[in-house]
Amino acid sequence: MTDKITVSILGTGIMGAAMARNLARAGHDVRAWNRSRDKTEPLAADGAYIADTPADAVRGADAVLTMLYDGAAALEVMRQAVPGLRPGTAWVQSTTAGIDAVGELADFARSHQLPFYDAPVLGTRQPAEAGQLLVLAAGPVEGRDVVTPVFDAVGARTVWTGDDGAAGSATRLKLVANSWVIAATNATGEALALSRALGVDPQDFFDAIAGGPLDMGYLHAKADLILGDRLTPPAFAVSTAVKDARLIVEAGERHGLRLDVAAAGAERLRRAAAQGHGDEDMAAAYYASFEDDSSPDAGAGVDSTTK
Repeated sequence: MTDKITVSILGTGIMGAAMARNLARAGHDVRAWNRSRDKTEPLAADGAYIADTPADAVRGADAVLTMLYDGAAALEVMRQAVPGLRPGTAWVQSTTAGIDAVGELADFARSHQLPFYDAPVLGTRQPAEAGQLLVLAAGPVEGRDVVTPVFDAVGARTVWTGDDGAAGSATRLKLVANSWVIAATNATGEALALSRALGVDPQDFFDAIAGGPLDMGYLHAKADLILGDRLTPPAFAVSTAVKDARLIVEAGERHGLRLDVAAAGAERLRRAAAQGHGDEDMAAAYYASFEDDSSPDAGAGVDSTTK
């Protein structure tokens, strides 16, 4: 067992709450804060200290982990935390913030003498709850003995991408991975929508590709959520996917790329959110194939003959 450390968790939504629980179960002292206190209070049962303010949450922490909506939110909350921060506290920044925002966050860390670790994670609700996330991390070698226990508690594996968190190498890898996840999610929804329109039983589609190179577990996982009307609670919400898709498109534009699939995927997700599916799993992008007044109930699947 690694020596116990004190970890402050700022942001206890789907991912942050699961990470906080796993840190507490690993024997670490956890101090948690969230803008909506009701999302933090259940963590008291796991032994976490529930803070009223970010400054209170970070007081005495060896490491601060931010898991907030975006880079702007992370920066705002860390500014609020300043009265409780002490120089030398490691900052593990796990928000999918985007390339530009990572630089701004690293500048803040430097100005407050905080070792900065760019550390987004791959995984959704279930692997987060099981402590099986993939941690993508970049940051100084000196000080990794403090953040490694954090990564070990929340993840199954850590991939180090560099020793300079400000360079954003971990965030860049996260954007590439998320571009594939979002594309696959949207493709799943479109395939099911087309099967409904053409009167094709989705099971016939699954049987046709079974065991071949076109088959993939992720397809079945997201299709089952749609067909079984299990879009809540979300593993990864549409509203968050909209933000990540926008960051991917912006990263491509910044480097002179036309990411047509990513741009179309971002628009599908935006449309699904506008239809009222923002708090559902990102698989609800399926509904973007239909007009508002003709969207089928998810419980109906895509055909009355489906499994």
